[in-house]
Amino acid sequence: MARMHARTKGKAGSTRPYRNEAPDWMEHDKEFILQKIEELRRQGLPSAMIGVILRDQYGIPSVKEVLGKKLVKILEEKDLKPKYPEDLTALVRKAVNIRRHLEENPKDLHNKRGLMLVESKIRRLVKYYKKKGVFPPKFKYQPDKAGLLL
Repeated sequence: MARMHARTKGKAGSTRPYRNEAPDWMEHDKEFILQKIEELRRQGLPSAMIGVILRDQYGIPSVKEVLGKKLVKILEEKDLKPKYPEDLTALVRKAVNIRRHLEENPKDLHNKRGLMLVESKIRRLVKYYKKKGVFPPKFKYQPDKAGLLL
């Protein structure tokens, strides 16, 4: 698949092996995993980071394989879901940093274009979330107030 804002093809990626259940060599039970997920989320970590910590420190290859549900669904059930989706939060944080840079360096045309591309991604994502019902229909991304979302 081609890149969104470039004329190049994307990098090839590896695929995970097909598996429905937890591997035999895993030593942690479901209760321990649920407890760790809740504990890490209460520390303020995003779900992607929780998955990386579970994989690297506790040897849990995939939460979905072990528990049968995705990590985001587990967080929703425990009422620990973040107010805004993680992908949108990361893009808004990036846009805020670029705006701060452009205030100090107003002639930086490369980053002006980068800001346009990031904000177009944000608008597309907001449109998607409004269609899915995550945001109310009147929600609108305002670049000057983007720092307040964080």
